[in-house]
Amino acid sequence: MKIEKNKMVSLIYELRENDPEGRIIESLDENKPLAFIFGTGKLLPAFESNINSLIKGDIFRFTMDSEMAYGEKREEMIVNVPIAVFETDGKLNEDICQVGNDVPMMDTEGNPLNGIINEIADTYVKMDFNHPMAGLDLFFSGKIIDVRDAAIEEIAGMNHSCSSCGNISENGCPGSCS
Repeated sequence: MKIEKNKMVSLIYELRENDPEGRIIESLDENKPLAFIFGTGKLLPAFESNINSLIKGDIFRFTMDSEMAYGEKREEMIVNVPIAVFETDGKLNEDICQVGNDVPMMDTEGNPLNGIINEIADTYVKMDFNHPMAGLDLFFSGKIIDVRDAAIEEIAGMNHSCSSCGNISENGCPGSCS
């Protein structure tokens, strides 16, 4: 059976930065494959395009430039947040507020988003709200483990989370679960 719209697909992959020799970003093996319903908008369109029509057992290898993946880093997504946001009773919460920490936040409309703390100053915390893989070219290599018809319950039960890790993501998996 080939991969096409509304087929349940299970696959494993290794995601590297730039090319086959690049830094490993994410790796899924047969103990925890990525399982999803193809063609439902959960995955990066370029990823789906590259695995479309493959069958169980097929191997895939492809590169996505940053524009096809998560886009370029955008300077307007790096913002200074008042340090008071990270204080409890006037004292900085040092468990959360550390350079390099990925902190769950909300935008002005109440939507969840994560930001990485880049700098802590006296009056503000500089945070980067770009996707962690923004600006990166991605190289995927993997194997299709299974392709089958999706059950009606699976299609009806689709939500906005990744079937593999449960993360909520606009662009879906793979690559967004890290």
